[in-house]
Amino acid sequence: MQYKCLSIAGFDSSGGAGIQADLKTFSALGCYGMTVLTALPVQNTMGVKTCYKIPLKAIQEQLETIFEDIVPDSIKIGMLFSAPIIKLVSDFLAKNAATIPIVVDPVMVAKSGDVLLLPNAINILKTKLIPLATIITPNLPEAYKLIGEKIADTDQEKLAEKLLTLGSQAVLLKGGHSGGTESNDLFLDKNGHKISLKTQRIDSKNTHGTGCTLSAAICAGLARGMRLLEACEFAKNYLSQAILHAKDHSVGKGHGPVQHFYHIQVNN
Repeated sequence: MQYKCLSIAGFDSSGGAGIQADLKTFSALGCYGMTVLTALPVQNTMGVKTCYKIPLKAIQEQLETIFEDIVPDSIKIGMLFSAPIIKLVSDFLAKNAATIPIVVDPVMVAKSGDVLLLPNAINILKTKLIPLATIITPNLPEAYKLIGEKIADTDQEKLAEKLLTLGSQAVLLKGGHSGGTESNDLFLDKNGHKISLKTQRIDSKNTHGTGCTLSAAICAGLARGMRLLEACEFAKNYLSQAILHAKDHSVGKGHGPVQHFYHIQVNN
């Protein structure tokens, strides 16, 4: 309970992504989780049916209410959906969270391919929110949208360097979309530290919420006092195990969730 993490993100009623995945991850990694709801997608493992807006006043009041009572040790930001929401969240954090580590997962598209960030919001994400980030965790399609150009999937270093110019302190470029037998992520920070976080690709359809889970796990690591690279390595190992332990499960008809509590044995 001494490590406090805040997720500012969207909803997933099927429980595999969004704030639900974040809360599961925080709990699994020994942290107390809190949430600010930014959008209400109606979704399941097969896709997003629609998305309802949350009033800006409601988002502002959620942020104020959390910070007046329980100041988080670290913050994870996921789905923000629109430019006004990004501006609101960025302005609040710039004023109230200058010393708190912030993990930004630039959520743009769901696993099903449904849009989770309006196209006209990408520029304000780049100019207002990313410069506040301790680290951003884009996958390859998100990275291309952020830099506005296509670079060969094999040139992750060049892509990460371009992402770093957007203003975050570090980048974890996820390689899950690159194909092949490995799923390697590239860590790069402003001090020039560069390392490839390597793992074997796990053949599984149950990958709903993997981006949410990874960024929340980094957030948990930072709350627990880990250095940034250490938190990324910790999070990647946790996610790999969560995917591995869910690969033979059958939850839903589409992309099922990972097993956030794989390390807890339950005897039926």
